[in-house]
Amino acid sequence: QVQLVESGGGSVQPGTPLSLSCAASGSIANGYTMGWYRQAPGKQRELVATITSAGTPKYADSVKGRFYIFIEKIANTIYLQMSGLEPEDTAVYYCNMLLGGTNYWGKGTLVTISS
Repeated sequence: QVQLVESGGGSVQPGTPLSLSCAASGSIANGYTMGWYRQAPGKQRELVATITSAGTPKYADSVKGRFYIFIEKIANTIYLQMSGLEPEDTAVYYCNMLLGGTNYWGKGTLVTISS
């Protein structure tokens, strides 16, 4: 079993940078992908960014050049640095780990971008 604990998030004005982190614990084998998904009110959950345990990132087109994901492998922790935030980025952000064909999810953290 894997547990994911998210931190960060909150309410900020447009353009203010914000960071999220997600720490994984439990039975974690080598070779996994962790990432962030988000769900805005009335919309489906969508991919934001993922990173493999080897450090290969992938970004949604909507956040390329604005968000940066990186991993602290020894701690099984990922970070999402967000800049250029816009009201459209408002959503609940969920941490995800894909390990051995199983998806694990965090409880989510709310990010609100508003002036």
